[in-house]
Amino acid sequence: MTALAEASGFASRTGGSRQLAGTGALLRLALRRDRVMMPVWVLVVGGLVLSMPGALEQTYGTAAERADAMRSMNANSSMRALYSPVFGDSLGALSAWRIGVYAAILAAVMSLTIVVRHTREEEETGRQEMLSAAMVGRRAPLTAALLAAFVANAAVGLLIAGGMAGQGSAGALALALGVAGTGMLFATMAAIVAQLTESARLAKGLTSGVLGAAYVLKAAGDAGSEGGSSALTWVSPLGWTENLRAYAGERWWVLLLVAAAVVAQGAVAYGLAGRRDVGMSFLPTRPGPASGRLASAGGLAWRLQRGSVLGWTLGFLASGVVFGGMAEGAADIVGDNENTRDIIERMGGQAGLTDAFLATMVGMLGMVASLYVVASVLRLHGEETSQRAEPVLAGAVGRLRWAGGHLVIAFGGAVLLMLVGGFGLALGYGSDLGPILGACLVQVAAIWALGGLAVLLVGAFPRAAVAAWGVAGVCLAIGWIGPALDLPQAAMNLSPYGHLPKLPGSPMTWAPVAALLATAATLTTAGLAGLHRRDLTT
Repeated sequence: MTALAEASGFASRTGGSRQLAGTGALLRLALRRDRVMMPVWVLVVGGLVLSMPGALEQTYGTAAERADAMRSMNANSSMRALYSPVFGDSLGALSAWRIGVYAAILAAVMSLTIVVRHTREEEETGRQEMLSAAMVGRRAPLTAALLAAFVANAAVGLLIAGGMAGQGSAGALALALGVAGTGMLFATMAAIVAQLTESARLAKGLTSGVLGAAYVLKAAGDAGSEGGSSALTWVSPLGWTENLRAYAGERWWVLLLVAAAVVAQGAVAYGLAGRRDVGMSFLPTRPGPASGRLASAGGLAWRLQRGSVLGWTLGFLASGVVFGGMAEGAADIVGDNENTRDIIERMGGQAGLTDAFLATMVGMLGMVASLYVVASVLRLHGEETSQRAEPVLAGAVGRLRWAGGHLVIAFGGAVLLMLVGGFGLALGYGSDLGPILGACLVQVAAIWALGGLAVLLVGAFPRAAVAAWGVAGVCLAIGWIGPALDLPQAAMNLSPYGHLPKLPGSPMTWAPVAALLATAATLTTAGLAGLHRRDLTT
């Protein structure tokens, strides 16, 4: 409090705006609170980008192979929708094609998380009201949150620019600015949504929904036309990142669109921040007593998570259709490149190329589904730390019943996602539904094992609950990058997905599936026992 008061007094003595008094102290507080989360995000986003040139060089070692890959990727509408058109055949251009948009998406998620965490979440928990008693300016919290997001995005940009400079300094700078610029664009968008909504959860959900819509627009535009020239692609901010064309005749003027959007959204956010009281919002939640299905623990859990379940379900359906459409032309995509064929077979098994490709896509859906189950389980921790669980548990609701409502959504939702994803795969490929649905359901064992670990951390080690994200991220990285780097099987087996049979195409083996299901049950039981015995976390 003293530091905040001193900062406020300094701002007044030097003629600074009273609206921004205390910004420096709040920024230091935000950076201190995020001293673990922010570096992890920076290393994950930057590391994924920096790993691409080496992985692609192993796959496409010659200029001729890279040129063939460029032609085959651009000729396949599903590949253009999934990634982007390829604008050059250098390692730098292929790296920007392969990971540029996805790195921008991760930077956007990082940024919206930081901004909502230090604005709406602070107000929702009541901490901002306490800090505001120390002569903090009305717009200081928003400024500090945006500056924290800027620091994170700047770190990501510097890491990418420095690590990719060996492929060409101009392309590295363009790629870095595109990724960091997208992060700041969604940071300012989250700042607007945080003023409109009364819930941090809803603010994150709405901004993430806009991010998902931006990806869908880009994918639809790229599928329908080559060269990123579709109007749908240009409507999407992710399409701007694509059309910056790093390592392929950079279009620097595209950055003006990003800068204009950041400035405009920032101005709107500042205008809204000056017109409301702390804790209030322009779109207040609807009051009313809990009744009907909402009066039960399971009904409340469904009400809290139904939007997330719907969003994930639609995303899996769309992804399944896209992946299925790609399977038809798998042989054309691979061509005569033995390295690419080897990677697909390592990921999807040693069966025919089409079956291996389908098995690879099934595995990717399963690994992404682990992010859903971790997020859904961690809702328990969020409800507890935000003190929303206490009023529920003060009634005739036991802890296990309360937790059970959320876990049904988490574990049952994972099954739903894999079924919907399998249906989309079969629909896109035009094959029999049964084998693909069976392959997708096998993935549930590994998904539940990671969900069980998240339950254990929430129940027995709540301070370490966020580590569940790290475990899921490591498993995703092993499954995604491991085959390209030809990691030994011992390293692949660190992920539960490394133990599953590669379906469709390979023989079904029940022993690893049963072992993973038993592991999931054991971890979940231990987590619930820990939750039942310990005090609530505040």
